[in-house]
Amino acid sequence: QVYLVESGGGLVQPGGSLRLSCAVSRRIFSINTMGWYRQAPGKQRELVATMPSGGKANYADSVKDRFTISRDNAKNTVYLQMNNLKPEDTAVYYCNAEGLRLTYWVPPQNYWGQGTQVTVSS
Repeated sequence: QVYLVESGGGLVQPGGSLRLSCAVSRRIFSINTMGWYRQAPGKQRELVATMPSGGKANYADSVKDRFTISRDNAKNTVYLQMNNLKPEDTAVYYCNAEGLRLTYWVPPQNYWGQGTQVTVSS
C-alpha cells in the first residue's frame, strides 16, 4: 500500500505565507503528475496547481503569482509555497498523485492525500 503524507497546514493571517509538503510513503516506480487541490466548505474540490514530471506547472487563475508548486522527483515529494494568503484561500488542501506506478508491472493509479486544513483569518 502507498500513502501520500501531507504536512504544513495551519492558521495564518491575511497576507501571510505557508508551505505545504506531500511525500509518498514508500519507494515507487514513477509518478506522472503531482499536484494540489482544495475544497472549501459547501464547495466542490478545485484544482490549485499541478506539475507533470519534467513538465510545466499549471495554476488556477485565483492563485497565479501568489502560489508556487515545486517537485523533488528523487524524493517523490511535491511542495506548495503559498504567499499573500487571502481569506478565500481557506480550505482543506489535498495532494494528488496521478499516474503513480508502484512497480513497472503495475498499472498507473490515482492517489489522494488525507487533506490538510489551511485557514486564513485575522
